[in-house]
Amino acid sequence: MSAQPRALILLTRPAPQSERFAAALGLDCLISPLIAPRFLFPAIPPHEALILTSETGALAARGLAPCRAFCVGDRTAATARALGFDATSASGDAEALIALILSAPVAPLLHLRGREARGEIAARLTAAGVPTAEALAYAQEEQDLTAEAQAALRGQTPVIAPLFSPRSAQILAAEAKRIGATAPLRVVAMSQAVAQAARSLDPSALIAARPDGDSMLEATLTLWNRLALA
Repeated sequence: MSAQPRALILLTRPAPQSERFAAALGLDCLISPLIAPRFLFPAIPPHEALILTSETGALAARGLAPCRAFCVGDRTAATARALGFDATSASGDAEALIALILSAPVAPLLHLRGREARGEIAARLTAAGVPTAEALAYAQEEQDLTAEAQAALRGQTPVIAPLFSPRSAQILAAEAKRIGATAPLRVVAMSQAVAQAARSLDPSALIAARPDGDSMLEATLTLWNRLALA
């Protein structure tokens, strides 16, 4: 009989991101995406450069004429480059992205965003003198937890949940309540905003040192090792 694991890791991002994160961790993980993208193919206004604030946003640019692209992070930039765009990464969050654009502005800009976008990037740039339009390029639609994930959350083994957005935290909290979760749940949060949204799941979430994938990996491994050695 195999030994009972000290903890389980539940990954709730869309499947490609979760699979990469699991491979980077080098640990067995439960993958149960809570959101999946639906591309909307909006009308595209004239623009000199794109603003891309997620990997999904970069994928939504597939088929557009290559141009400059200002990207929130390295993964988004890598995805945009693979599609032929001249991508520059802010290597951070929305604030870092706005600062990058304002340091050498071009116009007009177009933000390919999701339905639940935060930060009011287009409005803030326009107010700062850089005309920026928005196109609603995709929606992240909610998914139920898989049967395997539900069973884990109804068990007694601690579950580690790395959460990358307030919305993911809110969806997981609703799902945990819906299924009557009983497992001790520990959250690794990408930011203070994510931790706040996850308070009903774990009031003492471990917040990543920086809002990026490497820091989330480091924090997840830190929490895993704490539980494994407990």
